[in-house]
Amino acid sequence: MCTAFNRWGKGLLLVFLALAACSSPEQQTGAPTQDPTTGEVYTRRRVVVNDSLIRGRVLDRNDSVLVDTRLQYLLKLPRRSPLDTLALGELLGWDSTTVRQRIADALPYENTPAGYPVQLSLTAAEVKRVRRDSADWPNLILTERTQRVYTTGAGAPVLGYMGAEAQAFYRQAKRYRRGRFYRLRNGGVETYYNGLLNGRHGYLHPLVDAKGKEHGTWAKDTTFQQGQDLHLTIDVKLQAYAEKLIGNRKGYLVALDPRTGEILCFVSAPVYPAATITAPDQAGVRAKLLESEDMPLINRPAMLANPPGSVFKLVNAAVALQLGAISPSTAFRCDQSLVSCVHDHPQASSLTKGLKYSCNPYFYQVMQNLINRMPDSLAVDTVAVRHANLDLWRRYTRSFGLDSVLGVDVPREAPGFLPTAAYYDKARRTTRWTYRSVYSLSIGQGEINLTGLQMANMAAIIANRGWYYTPHLVRSVGDGGPLARFTEKHRTLIDSVHFAALVPGMVAVMQRGGTADASSLADVGITVAGKTGTVQNDEGDDHAAFVGFAPANNPKIAVAVYIENAGFGATAAAPCAVMVMEKYLRGSIAPKRKRWEKRIQRRAQNGY
Repeated sequence: MCTAFNRWGKGLLLVFLALAACSSPEQQTGAPTQDPTTGEVYTRRRVVVNDSLIRGRVLDRNDSVLVDTRLQYLLKLPRRSPLDTLALGELLGWDSTTVRQRIADALPYENTPAGYPVQLSLTAAEVKRVRRDSADWPNLILTERTQRVYTTGAGAPVLGYMGAEAQAFYRQAKRYRRGRFYRLRNGGVETYYNGLLNGRHGYLHPLVDAKGKEHGTWAKDTTFQQGQDLHLTIDVKLQAYAEKLIGNRKGYLVALDPRTGEILCFVSAPVYPAATITAPDQAGVRAKLLESEDMPLINRPAMLANPPGSVFKLVNAAVALQLGAISPSTAFRCDQSLVSCVHDHPQASSLTKGLKYSCNPYFYQVMQNLINRMPDSLAVDTVAVRHANLDLWRRYTRSFGLDSVLGVDVPREAPGFLPTAAYYDKARRTTRWTYRSVYSLSIGQGEINLTGLQMANMAAIIANRGWYYTPHLVRSVGDGGPLARFTEKHRTLIDSVHFAALVPGMVAVMQRGGTADASSLADVGITVAGKTGTVQNDEGDDHAAFVGFAPANNPKIAVAVYIENAGFGATAAAPCAVMVMEKYLRGSIAPKRKRWEKRIQRRAQNGY
């Protein structure tokens, strides 16, 4: 072994730490109690039945264990002696580059002062190597402790972390200029279901005489309750696959089962390994996450609300059908004097054609009919009519679960935003605003903001022809089912017949001449219903969006994808969505899309 290590002294210090024993000693509590009959004085005791609560596991929908409490091994490096990384690598079975990288990952910031304590997480095999050569490594300290262990790197925003194990991260977050990450921290299901995972202590409350004999109780005993397992709705293989498609780009991908509201995958990108926040040797990695301009620590599908773009044309069309502003056969001219249309297409002679071509002037006129719609043929377009109709539009639109918190089982969720007539009165500084000043609503731009969860739920509502279960991440707690509120069916204010009228247009989007015809899955017998969106961005490249479901007539999966600064929804977002659909429904990607798949994954890895 290297002489540099031999100079550290002799003997290897091994320190083994474990959880407390299954019961704690008796504790005296409160003042002594005197028996009124005998006059004997008794001591109040409280006995903890089980002091090391066994925290429940977190499993995916196929019962793969994702998070568990297990023994973890830590190797503490010497603080002052020179470190021979080559020799340390030989001991652990690492190359010197790996040693240097692991140490760098463990340091909380660049130019960390010499002597900063460093601990490296080891596997059982690496620990065996250290113990075998213990005589040659005098100043290394090996410790054991129980901690939450992640068996997968996927699903960081879903799994989250225990607050007690994230204290080092909290301290780091408070120190950085992006300290808002601390306020927006996302503990995932580990935080949301903490009480159920933890279980409950059990206590006995005996009265004890001087000889230690018990004489009844002074308080009601409580029963120990072990922490319950969480069975997630997530398919961890699908989650990992979806993360490869989005990767280091900014955005999200949410897929759910529209029949149940169960979330199948939940990607917030840029992605990072699930264990990063609590791992004792990842302080340097956490520092980079905190400093990144791409803000990877924000839970994008739940906490960021953005303009949805053209995918919102589906909602406007449904409301217009319900209120009689249009019919499925309504035709509008592609009049680009109203608003530009980026697609070169034939005239939209029906709602199906309008959706297929995503014609902006068509939906400009759909919304115009809604806002300027007259109660009777004798009425004129007035301020009162516009205000009443906008608020009526908002009432029907809100029934999709928009402009409010859905109630998903995540620690924090944004409500999004839909403007009111009063909002425009204030923003425009006049009550006499006209449709022309709010027309951006017709194409999902302007003041409308939706979260990724709301976008996916919107697709599920159309798939179900008008109803939904609140999206959720946990399908069962222990041997029971999900939380009661996730079994309650919600209905929109739109009749199912009007949702059915949207589906032919969404199917046409994926067919020849549609905006996403290149993403068709017809070759494998899957009919996809979808809608693309390209969201205008004044500060850079446009954002790409897509919502859809499959199979179109018997939907089993609904997907929403949003990739920032990626350009057209048809070329950036739609391919990711349909590949997740195909992976879920068939288990594999058809050979004709393999090259496409690799190109997307490569771009995702490079972050563009």
